[in-house]
Amino acid sequence: MQTRLRELYYGHSDRAHRFRYALLAFDLTTILFVIVTSFFPHGPVIEGIDMLIGVVILADFIAHLWATRRRFRHFTKLSTWADLVAMVSFLAPIAGEGFGFLRILRTLRLLHTYQLTSRLRQDFRFFKENQQVIMASVNLLVFLFIMTGVIYATQEGENEQIGNYADALYFTVTTLTTTGFGDITLEGTSGRLLAVAVMIVGITLFLRLATALFRPPKVRHECSNCGLLLHDTDAVHCKHCGEVVHIETEGTV
Repeated sequence: MQTRLRELYYGHSDRAHRFRYALLAFDLTTILFVIVTSFFPHGPVIEGIDMLIGVVILADFIAHLWATRRRFRHFTKLSTWADLVAMVSFLAPIAGEGFGFLRILRTLRLLHTYQLTSRLRQDFRFFKENQQVIMASVNLLVFLFIMTGVIYATQEGENEQIGNYADALYFTVTTLTTTGFGDITLEGTSGRLLAVAVMIVGITLFLRLATALFRPPKVRHECSNCGLLLHDTDAVHCKHCGEVVHIETEGTV
């Protein structure tokens, strides 16, 4: 069983890639569920679905922990602690459903694993051609929704200006873009520190996205001599060492 789990989480087979695609789809569905249900009263049905999601996350967490070879190192990763927080938020609603937004951290970890990123480039030409832009967009969206969840979880009930995720999202976006209408403000010193974090980190990620959008396109191909990874699309020689690079092309249509 342990060998099979390791193959699913870390292997290169088609079955392993399908399994990780399924995990990614589950993550995205979970995020959508958290967003939609934030606008409705949490009755027995929603709490039941919360419990079910929490059980699935717990099963995935245990299976992943069993499959990994370095368990101590596993607990040093932010994604591991995000999973723990997500489990608490779904299995014990009294802890605050807002922290369920940290589930999106796990999506970022899946997208950054070499195997899945490589598979996305192989399966989807659009991803291959726009990988830098897509990953920069994902990073920005992940930060945006995480901060929205944190702001909602810490301000809801204490700040009458923030009654649902839409209010928290509105504040996060206006702060990140430095628009700052001033109609919503965070309470207390911790709230001001959250606003500072949104501005500093958010603007940095936004600039990274802008750079990926407007800089000249590059192709990923490792130079056999110096290891330079990004080259011009029509490069014949490596700009760093002058070595001839044989970049594969798909031809023209």
